[in-house]
Amino acid sequence: MINFNGNIVEREENILTQNRAFLYGDGVFETLKVVNNKILFLEDHYFRLMASMRVVRMEIPMNFTMEYFEEQVLKVVQENNFSASARARITVFRNDGGLYLPKTNEVSFLIHTTILENTLYALNTSHYEVDLYKDFYVTKQLLSSIKTTNKLINVTGSIYAHENGLDNCILLNDTKNVVEGLQGNLFMVTGKKLITPPVSEGCLNGVMRRQILALAKKMEGIEVSEEIISPFDLQKADELFLTNVITGIQPISKYRKKEFTSNLAHLLVQKLNESISEN
Repeated sequence: MINFNGNIVEREENILTQNRAFLYGDGVFETLKVVNNKILFLEDHYFRLMASMRVVRMEIPMNFTMEYFEEQVLKVVQENNFSASARARITVFRNDGGLYLPKTNEVSFLIHTTILENTLYALNTSHYEVDLYKDFYVTKQLLSSIKTTNKLINVTGSIYAHENGLDNCILLNDTKNVVEGLQGNLFMVTGKKLITPPVSEGCLNGVMRRQILALAKKMEGIEVSEEIISPFDLQKADELFLTNVITGIQPISKYRKKEFTSNLAHLLVQKLNESISEN
């Protein structure tokens, strides 16, 4: 028997009692965008998920091919009639058993979806203010670059942003350099140079980050670089924006007393939508 919210119930009635993602954060996940029954950037998501599972020493099922991954996601999307545009999340977690040391490295997965309004990416140019989040720091290690089910720094940072009337916060690493936003990778434009922190600084190895870097490198007159960014550098920038697969590009309009343009962000969104249409 267990106590759940003051009620004594059979242990078997609550699946959380042994779920390792719930008990220990022993899980990894991918958040996907599906447009017209197609997963955007499928290969990037699939290979990042496989790499994440290997990093945390999960056993990858023999049938977990890219085709199987795609089939299972689209099955849920179609069942919910979300095929035009949807957000899908696949969470992979180690099977029940053990304490810190698991009894098995075999896994299960859960996929759920929500409907999205837009198929193409659109730039939101309304007021979007950010500041630094300094209560906790991201460590510069491999685990920080993958999407695990332990996201307490993002949760507490989001609460801090809400309490202080901010739209987002920028995370710092343990050497006090800029890492990323709470919900996406950070890019900074200074003159004709587009800069984002390297993955070695502790930022997520983002799928949209990879798309933006590839698109920007093909644009004439733009120098693209992965460099360490200090908080002081942000106030010298011409433009700041965040990226993730669901939103695409989110321009930052204000950081502290500095306001920013969104010229390159506009161009990149156009290029991004063109590349999706071509594929």
